Amino acid sequence: MVRNPSRESEPPSVDDVLDALADDDARRIVSALSEPKTASDVSEECDIPLSTTYRKLELLTEASLLSESTDIRRDGQHTTRYSVSFETVTVSIDGAKSEENDREFAIEFTRPDRTRDERLADLWSELREET
Repeated sequence: MVRNPSRESEPPSVDDVLDALADDDARRIVSALSEPKTASDVSEECDIPLSTTYRKLELLTEASLLSESTDIRRDGQHTTRYSVSFETVTVSIDGAKSEENDREFAIEFTRPDRTRDERLADLWSELREET
C-alpha cells in the first residue's frame, strides 16, 4: 500500500509524532532521506538491521513523517521508496482550558509542494484503485 500523508483524511496523533521523533534510529532515518530511498538503502546507510529499518519506516509513515511511493518495474519487482513528507513539524498547546482544566496539544505540519511527478503518481494510483 502506498501512503501519502498529504492525502490522509485524519492527521496523526501528537503522541504518534512525538514517539516517532523520540526514537534515535527513526531520527537517523529521517536525516538520511535527503532523497527517496528504499528500505535496503536506508538500512545500509544508517547501519540499522533491515528488520528494524522496516519497523522504523512503518512508525514514521504512520506518524505522517514519511511518504511511500512505488517504482513500477517491467520485471514485476516493484520497489517501495520512502521520502520525508514534511518541512516543519510544530507542536503547540492551546491557551484555553478544557472542562478537565487540561490544555490540549496540537501538531501541525508544513508540507513541501507536490512535484508534477508526484501528482501524476497520485493520479495513476487513484486510477489503479478504481480498476
